[in-house]
Amino acid sequence: MATGRTPEMEEELERLTVAARGGDREAFDELVRRTYVDTYTLAVRLTANEEDAQDVVQDAYLRAWKGMGRFRGDAQFTTWLYRITANAASTLVQKRRRHRSEPLEMAGEPVELALEAQPEAATESALMMSRLSEAVAELPPKLRAVVVLKDVYGLSHEAIAEELGISVAAAKVRLHRGRKKLREILFEEEGRSAHAV
Repeated sequence: MATGRTPEMEEELERLTVAARGGDREAFDELVRRTYVDTYTLAVRLTANEEDAQDVVQDAYLRAWKGMGRFRGDAQFTTWLYRITANAASTLVQKRRRHRSEPLEMAGEPVELALEAQPEAATESALMMSRLSEAVAELPPKLRAVVVLKDVYGLSHEAIAEELGISVAAAKVRLHRGRKKLREILFEEEGRSAHAV
């Protein structure tokens, strides 16, 4: 996942990870502090709901702490944590999908900043982002996860496969299906709007 971490910050994360693997609770708490924003952002984008995202993050860190002794360090701690987060989000969304569907907050800050600079263009952009966010929220969890990781976070197929614990081929298939479903949802909405006029 694209982060603004320097090599020094990455080294510190690695040091903390080694300590946490050895059972150091304070090192793990520091890992939580340093990775929380990225983890929470991913959870929001995967669950389409801030309250659910908080539950997912809590579950993900609990699973991570319980699994630290088994974490071999083949991947970075953050990659492993994002995979856990994606799995926790998928589990929770499947449980709650029947109960509610709320819009996905994908672009809060950039849209808000743009609104101040160019109100007309930004308003149109905000409406488009809102429609897109709602369409992404309607995707099945497995498709949504791949679409968000590829199209929002810009991850490669290989990185997505690693994060979700699936094959590269499965990641490509899910991305194709997810984008196709998104188009269907968006064009269906356009069709309803055109008939309403």
